[in-house]
Parts: sequence; C-alpha cells; structure tokens
Amino acid sequence: MEQRLTNTENKMQRKLMRMSGAGLACIPLLLAGCGEMNVKKYLPFGSDTVEARSRTPVNATEYQCAAGKRFYVRTLDGGAGVWLILPEREVRLDKLGSGSRYSNGIAVLEINGNEATLQDGATSSFSGCKAASSP
Repeated sequence: MEQRLTNTENKMQRKLMRMSGAGLACIPLLLAGCGEMNVKKYLPFGSDTVEARSRTPVNATEYQCAAGKRFYVRTLDGGAGVWLILPEREVRLDKLGSGSRYSNGIAVLEINGNEATLQDGATSSFSGCKAASSP
C-alpha cells in the first residue's frame, strides 16, 4: 500500500510540474498584452547607448584639410617612409632626400611641422592641411 501511495504522489508531482511549466510559458504572453515591454533593458548585452569609437588609426596622425578633406599618416621605419591612409585606399610613400617629402611616384606628401600638402596624381590635391590636435 505504501508503494502505491508513492506512485500516486509521483504522478501528482509530475502533473503539477507540467501545469506550472505551462503557466510559466504563458507569463510573457500575458505581460506583452499589458503594454510596451522593452526587452533590451533585460538583456545583458543590449543597450541603446552607442560608444563613440575613434576613427583615427592606431599610431597615425590625422590631417584635416580645406573643403572637409582629411587623411592619416603613420611613420614607418624610423621616418624612412610613411603609410598614407586615405578614405578610399592606403599606400606607402618613401622618403625623398633629406627633407620631409614622401612619394610613390604618383602621390607626393610634404610635411612641414603641423602642416602638410598632398598632391595625389594630376587631379586630386589636399591643401591647407593641419595636424588635428589630440583629445
């Protein structure tokens, strides 16, 4: 008889578990009908705030020019060359002579202190360029 009560109790427990599981599954549906539910605030990685990321490449100097143009320069090999980073491409320019002029045969970059001029081919030029101040 004791064994039979145990089986009956087990059946009742399983039935209660199924009913409670079904009840828990219905809670989100009931809450959704109550009004606006912002799920993002309950997610550990969801957020409406967006972190501002720096657009300046690592170890590069930003030059801001006339007409809203800009480019970045990263010094290579102790000044023997520079990596020129333009919005549409990146190129290496080698140092010309003992001054601060760099070229790859097409583009010519001249740096004088915080100012720079870039002639990129026959049509594109960047003038009035100044190194952006660090934040």
